Amino acid sequence: MSRRAGSTGSSRRLRGCATTGTAPGGRAASAAALACLVLVSGCAPGAPTPPTGAASAVAAEAGVPPTSRRPPVGVEIPRISARSPLTEVGRNPDRSVEMPPIGTPMRAAWFRHSPVPGDTGPAVVLGHVDGAGQPGIFHRLREVVIGDHVLVEDGDGKSLEFTVYRTQQVAEASFPTDDVYAATPGPELRLITCGGVFDHGAGGHLDNTIVYARLDS
Repeated sequence: MSRRAGSTGSSRRLRGCATTGTAPGGRAASAAALACLVLVSGCAPGAPTPPTGAASAVAAEAGVPPTSRRPPVGVEIPRISARSPLTEVGRNPDRSVEMPPIGTPMRAAWFRHSPVPGDTGPAVVLGHVDGAGQPGIFHRLREVVIGDHVLVEDGDGKSLEFTVYRTQQVAEASFPTDDVYAATPGPELRLITCGGVFDHGAGGHLDNTIVYARLDS
């Protein structure tokens, strides 16, 4: 996979960011809801960086309201024995979402331009499926099922428990932008990684694996 100048790892684009719009059920997306392209590093060794176009133009800032919550520090998915400290990632110079270094594929990251877990809206956590010749923290994300729990440790040491209500494996070209990034009536969580068959010709996985979860009341 090609490396961007100044990046800590290789990158492949996930077609996963929204401009303003309406999600299924009539929920309005947050103001310019994460209007960008998500980049997931470590998904496509040898794949060229896609050309810049309208979809990858400079994006608007996400309309995430201020919060008094401290950033999350850890995530755990008991079903797949996955546990990781959480780093914070922001945006690359082209406004795409950066990923944790490919050299540490067992570390997940919270996208700090999404809501803090526990606040209203879809908090986004990204992780590698593999990297540096080894499985990544979300290598087994596809095994998560409805009813499973995801634990997020907040900055005050409190454990927030989310329950999975939907899982999805979808082709990159059909990434469900509104479903993932649209505003929600309560606190939710999105876990995203690469998935599906590894296409050696294309140099990457063909799909994305997405887990949707809601904060337990």
